Amino acid sequence: MPDTILELKDASIFQKENLVLSDINLKIHKGEFIYLIGKTGSGKSSFMKTLYADLPLQKGQGSIVGHNLTSLKEKEIPFLRRKLGVVFQDFKLLSDRTIADNLKFVLKATGWKNKTEIEAKIISVLTKVGMESKGFKYPHQISGGEQQRVAIARALLNDPELIIADEPTGNLDPQTSIEVMAILREINQNGNTILMATHDYALILKYPSKTLKLQDNKIFEVVQKKG
Repeated sequence: MPDTILELKDASIFQKENLVLSDINLKIHKGEFIYLIGKTGSGKSSFMKTLYADLPLQKGQGSIVGHNLTSLKEKEIPFLRRKLGVVFQDFKLLSDRTIADNLKFVLKATGWKNKTEIEAKIISVLTKVGMESKGFKYPHQISGGEQQRVAIARALLNDPELIIADEPTGNLDPQTSIEVMAILREINQNGNTILMATHDYALILKYPSKTLKLQDNKIFEVVQKKG
């Protein structure tokens, strides 16, 4: 039986009082790579925010990486987020510190104390995304594609059970998008589960995988055409 990373049963997602998505029944298993597609305003961001507890799950049942989303308490949220890696469209790097110090900041904030272990972890994740020689640079000194690689490295710091990538190629040109996508696919092949929201249908065609579509307040799986 595959490990279930995420399960939602009869779940509805709200932004304040507004119903965004209803009757969600969904399972994501360990090791899957899943696309999340849908028009702007279809609820992708609200769905993602519910998964990392930025929005509460108000109706239905939900569990993610061993945490119950329905009964999650405020003090448990940091522990949930340590098991998740989140990659944003706009990178969200701290501009006043180097790449290495951006990563060090996250490690210290999540309880790492041993200096040698911190340094080793930073080198390890930067190597995974091909940025091991850029740790001394500041975000403004590297390209958008390189910043997104660093954002992916940051998401890997605490060995997450699930990586949530919200439009990770949205600000990148087509060639850079393919490079970033190749990194995400490699990370997935090494065992990380990835849920990726995207508007980039060319990427889905190039790297087909299980696809969930948001439409008319519902989520359903898109059946890939063969041939």
